[in-house]
Amino acid sequence: MTTTEAREFSPAPIDFALLARLTGGLGDRKTIEKISADFGRLYADFLPDVFNSETGISIDVTYTGCSSGLMTDLVTDLGDTLTLADGSLRNWSPNFVLACGNSFIIALMERMLGALPETIEQPFERPLSEIELDLAQMVLGKMGEVLRSGVNAQGGFEAILERSHNFEDRPQPDEAIPAEFGVAIRLAIEIGKVTSELALVIPQRAFLKTKVVMPKAKGQSSKTKEEWHERITEQVRRSHVTLEARVRLQTLTLGTISRLAAGDVIAFQDKKDVTVQVRANGMDMYACELGRSGERYTVRVKDNISTDDEILDHLMG
Repeated sequence: MTTTEAREFSPAPIDFALLARLTGGLGDRKTIEKISADFGRLYADFLPDVFNSETGISIDVTYTGCSSGLMTDLVTDLGDTLTLADGSLRNWSPNFVLACGNSFIIALMERMLGALPETIEQPFERPLSEIELDLAQMVLGKMGEVLRSGVNAQGGFEAILERSHNFEDRPQPDEAIPAEFGVAIRLAIEIGKVTSELALVIPQRAFLKTKVVMPKAKGQSSKTKEEWHERITEQVRRSHVTLEARVRLQTLTLGTISRLAAGDVIAFQDKKDVTVQVRANGMDMYACELGRSGERYTVRVKDNISTDDEILDHLMG
């Protein structure tokens, strides 16, 4: 057979979606919707109990729907107002994605710092800070626990989650990894007056083999609430905060100020010991005095303007 004849008789490449369907990687709409609804019921019934027993905070979770498509497209379609974590669960799926709305994490942080539910309004959507990402990691971890309990994977292994990250910090997909179809399961979550979203993106190869079971909620209220707050507080203590020092200057008229030029000198208001106020994030923290250490000017703390608890609560808020 000549080269020309070989080209004429070479079979056409098989359709990717058809191949996935034939090999168990793509299901029909009815099956996908049924299993997704089972996942929705699992989270609606079980996650609020787990959450309340460990934090003392009530939440409501509602299944809102599902969509099918390529995994990369489904993750992109989640939008930039959610924080994500990639996960794996041995004997079930080597990859899946969990996501939580940023507004939920922001509101939860306020609640855990003692704010009353009725005072917390719907937050503006924004990326999470490092401290808030730590809290998101714990929330996504609870989602992972519910997932592990519901899919009942053989061996009882724990779900493993990578570090949570803002949507804008998600790396581009590795082109060397073959594309696969998945399912995005969307859930609404409410905390007080704040409404946000949860999501799971699961490869259909694992999803279609899953029979969701409904575990019984366990009494877990022992020390977990205190542990959550302690972990958040410890993260705040280890976080870097930019401080600024303010010194009161001599009072000048507006006319004098308007004529100031390079080289002009303005005296301090204090004539003897110069008082300096140190603040962070808009909050006055310490009363200090000017000093010098070697070649660097310094301030020496003389008194606390705010208590330790007030400072921590302000920085975490």
